[in-house]
Amino acid sequence: MHHFLFALKDHNNTFYRKIILSSQNNMDQECQITKSSLYVTWKNKPAIEGQHGGIVAASFVLVVEVLENLAYLANASNLVLYLSKFMHYTPSNSSNIVSNFMGTAFLLALLGGFLADAFFTTYCIYLISATIELMGLLILTMQARSRSLKPESCLSANRNTKCQEIEGGKEALLFIGLYLVALGVGGIKGSLPPHGAEQFDEDTTQGRKNRSSFFNYYVFCLACGALIAVTFAVWIEDNKGWQWGFGISTLAILISIPIFLLGSTFYRIKLPTGSPITTIFKVLAAAIFNTCFPKNARNAVVSTNRSPTSNSHSKKEEDITEDLTFLNRAVTNTSTFPTFSVTTKQVEEVKIVLKIFPVFLSTIMLNCCLAQLSTFSVQQAATMDTKIGSLLVPPASLPVFPVIFIMILAPMYDHVIIPFARKITKTEMGITHLQRIGIGLFLSIMAMAVAALVEKKRKGVAFQENLMNSTQPLPITFLWVSLQYLFLGSADLFTLAGMMDFFFTEAPFSMRSLATSLSWASLAMGYYLSSVLISIVNNVTGTFRHTPWLYGSNLNHYHLERFYWLMCALSGVNFLVYIIWSKSYKYGSKCSTGSNETQMLCKSSGV
Repeated sequence: MHHFLFALKDHNNTFYRKIILSSQNNMDQECQITKSSLYVTWKNKPAIEGQHGGIVAASFVLVVEVLENLAYLANASNLVLYLSKFMHYTPSNSSNIVSNFMGTAFLLALLGGFLADAFFTTYCIYLISATIELMGLLILTMQARSRSLKPESCLSANRNTKCQEIEGGKEALLFIGLYLVALGVGGIKGSLPPHGAEQFDEDTTQGRKNRSSFFNYYVFCLACGALIAVTFAVWIEDNKGWQWGFGISTLAILISIPIFLLGSTFYRIKLPTGSPITTIFKVLAAAIFNTCFPKNARNAVVSTNRSPTSNSHSKKEEDITEDLTFLNRAVTNTSTFPTFSVTTKQVEEVKIVLKIFPVFLSTIMLNCCLAQLSTFSVQQAATMDTKIGSLLVPPASLPVFPVIFIMILAPMYDHVIIPFARKITKTEMGITHLQRIGIGLFLSIMAMAVAALVEKKRKGVAFQENLMNSTQPLPITFLWVSLQYLFLGSADLFTLAGMMDFFFTEAPFSMRSLATSLSWASLAMGYYLSSVLISIVNNVTGTFRHTPWLYGSNLNHYHLERFYWLMCALSGVNFLVYIIWSKSYKYGSKCSTGSNETQMLCKSSGV
């Protein structure tokens, strides 16, 4: 077990520096060290080029992701119904709890990415996070199995009697289990994708292509896990009991740990290089200090982080750029201002982070739309006819439609669309990251428009059949709701894979795990924004009407179609802002790998 936590041995990485220096001085044919000299094996030995990393190592990550996403979505996709039917929360409260739970899980990916970059490794963070998620699932399984830990059933109560929501210690146990799962999921999401991407050598064109394919197939594996979750696992939950559903999730995450460990001999593991957050704040503080006290910084000089053995052509690369010139003031003479001393390299790294940050902000609205897949969309389907022939389909299995579509589209995108685009554009990327993200943003607009029209049709049937106050299924097939799922599923494929590849590729070497985690943080902010929008809409509409748009225990009384139109309009505005920003963005021409500079062959271009 001591090998799993090797990053804890030396907080300052002195031990690793000795390994690297020793390896560089004794390079021979038997032990060819990787070019970056910043990767080791799980046993603390230098990673060997050709023996560690590559497609085989990344394959273990992909298999683990199938099981991890199965464990997560088996509960998250159906959780809103569990909370409303068994914990007796109202539909609105259930939606908010699910949105906050999923938002927290994805936001905690930032913590996982930060720890992997700064102190631990992606390898260690995954193992720790999987253990935490396993503990949370065990608590939820125990609660679902024990009647004494759930609120009293109200099936025999008078129809006019409101069911009592879960409260007290029972509610505390529920949230402890949920947020232990959220903490574990966040750590896994923040460590597993960059761990897989780190297995590929970015110094070669084929290595970069393989890394791009990895992100496509990572989304494909997400869909594979989701397919099992929303079909088999959801059927088990609805027909055999939630204790069995949570049990499936527990078993899946338990199996994923030894599978991940089986790949240990193949992995190459990036060494932690110190806190990226510290670097960002240090550069910002230095820039502010030198702006507020210009007289003290008058004699400041630009300091580069050039190594003595660097080639002469690297001088141009290390010159400070004119983008975000405010940050250029942070570079000072280290002997004059030791507290605020930063190098040109650190300033340029912070510039990269700040320039990619608008992508993170632009995708929050899309993920707010995606939040509806786990909340109101499931509740819509629950009021409709969920039969396909003689087969009764659980409402939470609706995501099977976009999942199957993603499973078809992801390989097609990688093997058909991208090669064709490369021939047309004559570039390595074919379709740029920003173009791919933009397509996803546009599809989210279409999804919300379709959702509004479908909800209008659903309520129209309820009104015509005089079932507005009834809880029985409406005589309209739930397949209508699948239309919005298809649009949102397509948007998710284009945007999520595009974001992860974009953040990992563009971010500085020392901040890659944290930057990749921004993809999940965007999902988190989207779920939080969904809850905020619901509260704002209810507060605003409640002042002009007796009943807010999204309030009550009967979905037929909601004005959900108006809420969807509002999200459609907000998504449209967000898309226009994204287009304006992305036109001015230029892709980075280099990628920092510790003390070396690796040339990137991707052409600089905007959307």
